Amino acid sequence: MAIKGSPRGRRTQYAAFGVALIIFYLLYSPWTSRAHLESVRLTKFMNSVDETHHIDFAPSSFNWSNVKHKYAVDDEALAQVPFSKFARLPRVQFKFPAETLEQRQQREYKRQQVRNTFVRDWEAYRKFAWMKDALLPVSGGYRDQFSGWAATLVDSLDTLWIMGLKTEFEEAVAAVAKIDFGQSTSDNVNTFETNIRYMGGLLSAYDLSKRPVLLAKAIELGDLLYGAFNTENRMPVDFISLEQAKTGEGLMVEPSVVSAGPGTLSLEMTRLSQVTGDPKYYNAVSGVMNLFFRNQNKTKIPGLWPKMVSMSGKDVSSGNVFTLGGCADSLYEYLPKMHGLLQGAEPIYSTMSRGFMNAANEHLFFRPMVPSQEDLLISGNADYLGDGEVQLDPQSEHLTCFIGGTFALAGRLLNQPGDIELGAKLTRGCMYAYKSMPSGVGPERWNMVACASRDGCEWSEARWGQEKKRRLELNEHLPKGFTSVSDPRYILRPEAIESVFVLYRITGRQEFQDAAWDMFLAVRNATRTQYASGSVPDVTKPVDTSNNEDYMESFWLAETLKYFYLAFSPPDLISLDDYVLNTEAHPFLRPR
Repeated sequence: MAIKGSPRGRRTQYAAFGVALIIFYLLYSPWTSRAHLESVRLTKFMNSVDETHHIDFAPSSFNWSNVKHKYAVDDEALAQVPFSKFARLPRVQFKFPAETLEQRQQREYKRQQVRNTFVRDWEAYRKFAWMKDALLPVSGGYRDQFSGWAATLVDSLDTLWIMGLKTEFEEAVAAVAKIDFGQSTSDNVNTFETNIRYMGGLLSAYDLSKRPVLLAKAIELGDLLYGAFNTENRMPVDFISLEQAKTGEGLMVEPSVVSAGPGTLSLEMTRLSQVTGDPKYYNAVSGVMNLFFRNQNKTKIPGLWPKMVSMSGKDVSSGNVFTLGGCADSLYEYLPKMHGLLQGAEPIYSTMSRGFMNAANEHLFFRPMVPSQEDLLISGNADYLGDGEVQLDPQSEHLTCFIGGTFALAGRLLNQPGDIELGAKLTRGCMYAYKSMPSGVGPERWNMVACASRDGCEWSEARWGQEKKRRLELNEHLPKGFTSVSDPRYILRPEAIESVFVLYRITGRQEFQDAAWDMFLAVRNATRTQYASGSVPDVTKPVDTSNNEDYMESFWLAETLKYFYLAFSPPDLISLDDYVLNTEAHPFLRPR
């Protein structure tokens, strides 16, 4: 590190000042293209300013900012990211009282246990799968599933920083500086996964550490993802053909995609515009979100969008199947979070949030019949049958467990206290799925009996038996209340602990932190493998780690263990008043 006043320190300061002058000139020169500016920013800026961190920045083999898009938007038509310095959203987090010494010691012990698990698994990744997408935790191998750009490494950057693993963080940043976004292990790049894992990981690590190399790589990737919108109708493709995208001749939009795909680009692209000052990324996603906004009340269940949509036809209203689970989940999750990231300066996000929450509460949420008669809520699915008739399907899944936290967060940001309590009941529903299973871990997908009323629901052994017989996958050994577990796996998912963490931070209720500890112990016990952690094949049976799957998702380190860690951290660490977390648990700073 350069010392202030030393010759090396002065050289760094002079170089940075010189680059600043160049950038200032280029910014205000009428002959300068954005591509030229970004080229300067990614080479001269990085090679000088990051000298103090001894980072060898390697630009990608292809400069995505130089691509001339066939369907480009005129720079003068780009609107700036909405911001109001006078906007003041309500406080999100509970005002926690001071801890006693005993409380702090107990909490720190639990936090250290989570950290130990992360360190063990990170070291296994570092040993067996460094710079690869995913670790094989049983065999000690690796798999490149997401373009070969070291998905687990990039996804874990902010977790390393948050857990105070600064040596490991520095090593990871040096590796990130050499990732080549100009080529891929796959011909087609998944827009959604690249956005939430890679872009989210780079931006959040930059927000936390302010390391320029991370922003430089985020810009490179952002320009690649911006190419997904180089289509005739400016709707994004689900998969980017790298070779075709390099030509700039335009891409063909798929006729049918899951709604979460195009609906989960807004946070990351907006944050990139905020930190770079370049509005093009925000403008690209604004077209998509305005399409969802205009059609929200034109669907078969007004307020909700169908699971499948057509970006080629700009049709987000004609489908008949509705869910908050897989294929749609993060579309809904991002609405209140965009409201928070933009400080309420763009009203469509509060409107869409209220609209989907009201519709989901009416058509998707049900109280499950359980022996204890606990007041729980579960989010199911709905089918539109025609003539205004909507039929509830009381099936839920682990992916849907995010909704408790989303309702609670929206309840705070939109000043709707009743939605916080709905969020608490939804979170308890997923907590119940965990504690009911012999393994203590919730399954991937399950069914329960829907009560006729939320006001009260007496247990009926006869009705439970009847409902079980209606299921094709009859499991006699299931806990009472569950009529089937059609997918009994646990694949290291974070959604349940995500909502538990959010509810604890928002309400301050000890029940949620206690649940987080029980869940962690069960998950750690069930997922352990020889080298790290792997998916559990059947949570409805007692734990047997000998059959765990030989694959560790990057979100295990990026999300699941991060949420467990934050649940036992001081509440000012990644405060929900300062950050919005994307669907991969990457925290973005809320502008002030």
